Amino acid sequence: MVRIFSFLILLTVAALGAAWVADQSGGVVLSWNGWRAETSLPVLALLVLILVVAAILVWTIVRAFWKTPARLRRYRHEKREAKVRHAITHGLIAVGTGDSSLARRHAGTAKRLAEHDPMTLLLQAQTAQLEGDRPGAQHAFHAMAERKDMRLLGLRGLFIEAQRNDDLHTAVAMAEEALKIAPGSPWASHAVLGFRCAQSDWDGALALLDSNYSAGLIENAPYRRQRGVLLTARALELEERDRDLSRKSAMEAVRFAPQLVPAAVLAAKFYSEDNQVRRAMRAIEVAWNANPHPDLADAYAHVRLGDSARERLARVELLARKMPEDRESLLAVARAAIEASEFDRARAALAPLLAAPTQRVALLMAELERAGNHDEGRAREWTARAVRAAPDPAWTADGYVSDRWRPVSPVSGRLDAFQWVTPVAALTSDHVAAAAEPLDLPETLPQPAPVAIESKAVPAEPEPVVEKTSVETAPVPVQPDNVAPPVFRARPAGEARSPAPPAIIPLVRAPDDPGVPEDDFSDDPDAAQDRQPGGWQGFVSRLGS
Repeated sequence: MVRIFSFLILLTVAALGAAWVADQSGGVVLSWNGWRAETSLPVLALLVLILVVAAILVWTIVRAFWKTPARLRRYRHEKREAKVRHAITHGLIAVGTGDSSLARRHAGTAKRLAEHDPMTLLLQAQTAQLEGDRPGAQHAFHAMAERKDMRLLGLRGLFIEAQRNDDLHTAVAMAEEALKIAPGSPWASHAVLGFRCAQSDWDGALALLDSNYSAGLIENAPYRRQRGVLLTARALELEERDRDLSRKSAMEAVRFAPQLVPAAVLAAKFYSEDNQVRRAMRAIEVAWNANPHPDLADAYAHVRLGDSARERLARVELLARKMPEDRESLLAVARAAIEASEFDRARAALAPLLAAPTQRVALLMAELERAGNHDEGRAREWTARAVRAAPDPAWTADGYVSDRWRPVSPVSGRLDAFQWVTPVAALTSDHVAAAAEPLDLPETLPQPAPVAIESKAVPAEPEPVVEKTSVETAPVPVQPDNVAPPVFRARPAGEARSPAPPAIIPLVRAPDDPGVPEDDFSDDPDAAQDRQPGGWQGFVSRLGS
């Protein structure tokens, strides 16, 4: 509307001007170098207008001819850019659909037309990953790392390729370099934290965790829990070498993660050594209310050094009253009662658990029969039932069962992965039936000897990994069917690597996830032995082995 009014106003002004000029009388005389021209004012105005229009037309034609080469160059450039974008777009679509030949063709087109374009480099890397061309992928990621605008992406791609090639030093270097140029990068900080934990560099891990918290990469609750875990790990490692720093770390760990069982046990031990019995009991009670554990009960019983067995029994009963129906409370009372020779009290504590006895229940019953009734036959019967009884809770992480708490999972490399739970893979219907089935055993049945095994290295065969320290812990299979066993071993010379994993679509997860190796879907048992935990975390655990 404004434009219409403006046009009408200008048209009116032009008409008024033309009418004014037409109304003017008189003449105009031009004399120059003996040449004389005489005309009226309206005619002169018309001639001037014609000359101006002609000049504009001439200038437009000359200018068009002058800029024609530049316009042709711009047209060719725009057409080239359109071809490049078409090739990159359809190439990435081909990568996502798994069409390696089409992706390779589009990648070649994009490289020919725009070799140094960032998206061209990314398409080349993704195509190389799709085809299993690791040198080609590394070359593309190296080219990205040399560019300032793609350096972080290039370092991340080199980090993933180093994982796939089992190149530990390169992977660590790439992650740390990325952390230097981008301290707020979640993947780099997470990877470096995993590496430092795998190398037991607890001081470095704590410093990095604090940095992540300051940068806002982690919330307050997970930060406090993870800091408590790292402090506990440092305290346990320094317990024999640096008692002062170990004690300081344990006390700080309890403040950050009061429900962490190993932190409460170690802090209570240091409190007991300092004759701070009330603080030791309070630390154990807080952890017990959240997660009843036999180590807590044992630490609570021995919180005051030099107490008699009956005094320890009274203290354990006090702790058991906080959770009277929990099985750990009953087991703790039974253990303390047997040590105090209160056999009737021990039998009463174990009575609710005899309907479906677990291994620890059966072994305590064997000890009770042997110490209380001096009945070796019944003791051997309960010992034999313990072999086939259902398993008790244990420290479990990613299908790995350990006799002690660990700060990092040896399978996935996750921090604070171990939980006090019953191994799910070990629970079968045969356990309950076998535990309730009475056994008719001869009197000459040999008593099984206590077993003490410490697994410190992950086996090369894909067998479940079980650690045990006493006769109270029996071997149980712990590997679920849908989780690949931990295989962290050196690859024999000449052994072929697994087929290349699928490429990664940049808009979805580029290029952080190495993907799932193709042999994970194979039924070949030999190929299954080479399966390794997915993601960078399984690679981190390899670093610590």
